[in-house]
Amino acid sequence: MAEYRLEKDSLGEKNVPKAAYYGIHTQRALENFVLSGKAVNKALIRALALVKKAAAETNHELKYLTVTQVKAITAACDEIIDGGLAGEFPVDALQGGAGTSTNMNVNEVIANRAIELLGGEKGNYTLVDPLGQVNLHQSTNDVYPTALKIACIYSLRALSQSITLLQGAFQRKEKEFAGIVKIGRTELQEAVPITLGAEFSAFAEAFARDRWRTFKSEERLRVVNIGGTAVGTGLGAPKSYIFQVIEKLRALSGLGISRNENVVDATANADAFAEVSGILKAHAVNIIKISNDLRLLNLLGELKLPELQAGSSIMPGKINPVIPEAAIQAGLTVIANDSIITQAVSRGTLQISEFMPVIAEAMLGSLELLNNIDLMLLKLVDGITADEARCREYFERSPAIVTAFLPYIGYEKAGELLKEFKGSGKTGLKDFLSEKLGAELVEKVLSPYALVALGYRDDANHT
Repeated sequence: MAEYRLEKDSLGEKNVPKAAYYGIHTQRALENFVLSGKAVNKALIRALALVKKAAAETNHELKYLTVTQVKAITAACDEIIDGGLAGEFPVDALQGGAGTSTNMNVNEVIANRAIELLGGEKGNYTLVDPLGQVNLHQSTNDVYPTALKIACIYSLRALSQSITLLQGAFQRKEKEFAGIVKIGRTELQEAVPITLGAEFSAFAEAFARDRWRTFKSEERLRVVNIGGTAVGTGLGAPKSYIFQVIEKLRALSGLGISRNENVVDATANADAFAEVSGILKAHAVNIIKISNDLRLLNLLGELKLPELQAGSSIMPGKINPVIPEAAIQAGLTVIANDSIITQAVSRGTLQISEFMPVIAEAMLGSLELLNNIDLMLLKLVDGITADEARCREYFERSPAIVTAFLPYIGYEKAGELLKEFKGSGKTGLKDFLSEKLGAELVEKVLSPYALVALGYRDDANHT
């Protein structure tokens, strides 16, 4: 039978599990917010503990906390930062109050762990109080957005590295496939010739842009509102704390963060999250487009994707492109998250952005998804092989290759040759053109180098 301890707050008394490090505010939140079934993202919890540590050390240096208190509080913070006490943060990710329940959950866990380290019993807040010491000179409205930005920056750095690896994988395939001539396609119809390497170069360049945008977007999140307390005016916090806590947080985080010169703005407006989310959406869009292209090339047989698992419960031997399909679904989720973030940011009112919990869930969720997608696709791309014979087969029988000869024979003659070919009953246009125009010219025009050159030479021997 579970044992409980009785805790009090301004609303009255409530039983809290005796073994729990969280307290009455968390218990109320657990009863009030039965929504998504998902707990607050662990990256946000760790970032909140980092902010609490910076605040505790600052308050100690300014003589608001004793040596005993700060040592216990910072030790508890370090445990959480290192991933400890993970089961003590059960509050639903979606909650009212702009994240107050999450902030209080962290305050209570830190306080009760600190109490335990000091030899006391959980709930004995005379030793360390969640509000009086752990949350001293803070508000959810400055702590939560600051912690979210820190969590996002760490995740953006990891994502940038993942995109770099993915870009490199496509660049390796670009070189590997550089000499494979194939037919290009537009509107899902055969178009002018191209090389498979050039096709992969477009994939690599798309991810190169994503990498740069992701790397640069960190700048949008470096300006934080810590020290602003409830509405950005710093009311309830000493000026010395306001100027010192940002320096402490910068040192502890290792990030180039700074306090916004207009902290009222930084507290009321969350548009930086919408901006960065748009960049994440752009990466998701590229993932979806390229994943679908890989599915199509696999269907055509020009590429062979690694065979990873059986594709059907009824059709023996069927292999599906499961990784691109999973990547597309994850990308669609990121796009949906961007819409959620856009809506949530726009619905902030007056001096607060009260829908920070759903912004946090969507932002950190998208960052985790994208990082996982990239690493998943990286393994896939490394295993891709090309069917050069199939590429050549499509290429040589395609009427579209006659377009490459326009500078040499003109549009009218090209059309005549194509008409003659169609009436000849032959299947290989390249061989037919070699008969009519000479093998040397045909090999020159349809060489991999010529097909990816930027236009044709002005001194071409055209008729």
